[in-house]
Amino acid sequence: MKAIARIYAGDLRRIVTNPAAAVIIAGLAALPSLYAWFNIEASWDPYGQTGRLPVAVVNRDAGTTVRGTPVNVGKEVVAALRQNPKIGWEFKDEAEAMRGVKYGDDYAAIVIPPEFSARLATVLEETPQAAEIDYYVNEKINAIAPKITSSGATGIVEEVSSRFVETANGIIFNIFNQVGSELEANLPEIEKLESLIFELEDKFPEIRAAADTAQLDLEKLNGIVGTARRRLPEAAKLVTDGQALAGKAQTALQQVGAALSGLAPGIKQDLVLLRGLAGAAADASHLLANASADPQAARAALAGAADRAGAAADAIGRIADLLGQVDALASAHPLAGPIAKLKEAGDSFRNEATALKALETAVSQGQTPAKELADRASNAAEQARSRLDDWIGSYDTVVVPRVNQAVQQAGTVAGNAQKALAEAVQALPEVQDILNRASQGLAVGTKGLAAIRAELPAAEQKVRELADKIRAFRQEGNLRELIALLRHNAQRQSEFFAKPVVLKENQMFPVGGYGSAMSPFFSTLSLWVGALLLVSLLSVDVHEPGAAYRTHDVYFGRYLTFATLAAVQSLIVTLGDIWLLGTHVAAKGWFILFGVGLSLLFMLMVYTLVSVFGNVGKAMAIVLLVLQLGGAGGTFPIQLAPAFFRAIHPFLPFTYGIGLMREAVGGILWDAAFEDIVRLCAFAAGALVLGLALKRPMERLTAGMVAKARESRLIH
Repeated sequence: MKAIARIYAGDLRRIVTNPAAAVIIAGLAALPSLYAWFNIEASWDPYGQTGRLPVAVVNRDAGTTVRGTPVNVGKEVVAALRQNPKIGWEFKDEAEAMRGVKYGDDYAAIVIPPEFSARLATVLEETPQAAEIDYYVNEKINAIAPKITSSGATGIVEEVSSRFVETANGIIFNIFNQVGSELEANLPEIEKLESLIFELEDKFPEIRAAADTAQLDLEKLNGIVGTARRRLPEAAKLVTDGQALAGKAQTALQQVGAALSGLAPGIKQDLVLLRGLAGAAADASHLLANASADPQAARAALAGAADRAGAAADAIGRIADLLGQVDALASAHPLAGPIAKLKEAGDSFRNEATALKALETAVSQGQTPAKELADRASNAAEQARSRLDDWIGSYDTVVVPRVNQAVQQAGTVAGNAQKALAEAVQALPEVQDILNRASQGLAVGTKGLAAIRAELPAAEQKVRELADKIRAFRQEGNLRELIALLRHNAQRQSEFFAKPVVLKENQMFPVGGYGSAMSPFFSTLSLWVGALLLVSLLSVDVHEPGAAYRTHDVYFGRYLTFATLAAVQSLIVTLGDIWLLGTHVAAKGWFILFGVGLSLLFMLMVYTLVSVFGNVGKAMAIVLLVLQLGGAGGTFPIQLAPAFFRAIHPFLPFTYGIGLMREAVGGILWDAAFEDIVRLCAFAAGALVLGLALKRPMERLTAGMVAKARESRLIH
């Protein structure tokens, strides 16, 4: 340890006491920071300066109309770009723009063709066509500029799409709004139509049955009409005969009326005579009351009285039948009351005849007739006489006028029938025409009904499909919800569909700019470059005359000198990043400490390579630097690198050094930081093992080669 300390102390003393060495050492300490600072400053905010990139814009859009509204999306794009500072937009004609791109005056050109708006407007047509924007770029001018200008062109496309979608949606949703209003106004009729469709669906079995019945009825009606047409001549003859018969009937009724008028006194006289017959029972009763009366004479008197009473009943019945026939000729039946009373008188005569016959039977058997039976005969005779008295009394005032009335009404009916039949005879030709037309109509109707019946299954299927669709629609949502949706605010709906998703950015570990984000990479890179500068200008061997040090003493003693200078380099770099450049660092103390640790590690690795392999080690350190530039993921994500760099990525110290510095810049996750520290310690252990194990053997192996190289006076 004393030898190591002596070597380290001697190096520090020589640096302090030798002004030339001090100046060189100071320069070596400061140079890495300049490398880091200039690169960080140059990359401070490149994407914030894209407004300086000249990009030509050519608008040739001729415009169009959408449902009567003039639309020129090209003009809207130009107006929007004039307010967009992200790119240096230059508005030119097409020839000037193409020349600018060709000769590098413009990095790119965007040309809006004449049919641009017209193609966008096809969104409302059955076959819409995508609109195109021509983009011209000169990629040989710069590697990054085409990517930036392409992003600008993509932004234009997105802006155009958003604006046109908003405009088109505004028109579409206005139409929807109008449709919603009309649907709402007609909602009762629509709901009624739905109900009718469902009802029609339910009624189709009845409709089919009705059609079948109608078909049968038409066939029957066709047969009836045919029969009527065939029987019409017979009917015409019957009507003609009926007319003649009605005339004869009227004449006959007139004659009947005259005959009845002549018979009226005779009928009355007959009834008066019949009234006299009612006294037969009384005469027979007197004979029975006389005890000396001859039984044979009484029996003969009773038999004669019974016969006369029966004959009177029959005569009254015939008169009643005659009056009944006259009454039947009149529609009001004016003789119904008198006929009923006359029949009652006839019934009384029959009762009288029955009682008298019963008395005769009793007498013929030698019995004494009961008084009750004689009283019944007398009462029946009295009723018959009384009823005939009433009827005869009203004969002239009631019966005869009503007979005349009945005959007169019958004559009137016969006259009307004759007149109606005469009119029917006149209408027969018209009836013939009606039947002919009915026959033709029935033929057409039968044919039409057959066609309807043939179409009924298809119609029923359509109605059922429509009903099923309505039911499915009701399951998914009702019509009122659809109307409410259609009647939403058209402007807000169009704005929503133009930008349905808004990106809400949440920065978990905000860095504060591109320069701050790049500081871990450039700071780590500068520390490796600083180590290379130190081993390039300072010797890794101890040159003290007369001093004999062991190999590991020289290795550790001289490393302490290099490590001290590397730490100074790191302090200058990290402190300058924070306070000179103003980079964003979340954990400033850890950023400085991590930087010092990385500098010591990189110095150990580079020092070990040069200490063990000499100038070859310097070349190895440079090669390792080159590999780490592409394989450490310092600029682009390692996933974007070729397969070779993705393969070596886990084995490079830059991978974990940059990761550790990023933790300090953005905010430390200690589990991730500890993993990086452990990996870096593994690299340190590997460097120590390499240095201690190979330094002495490699010195012996390369001593002759080094001497020969120095003899060339080109390599020290």
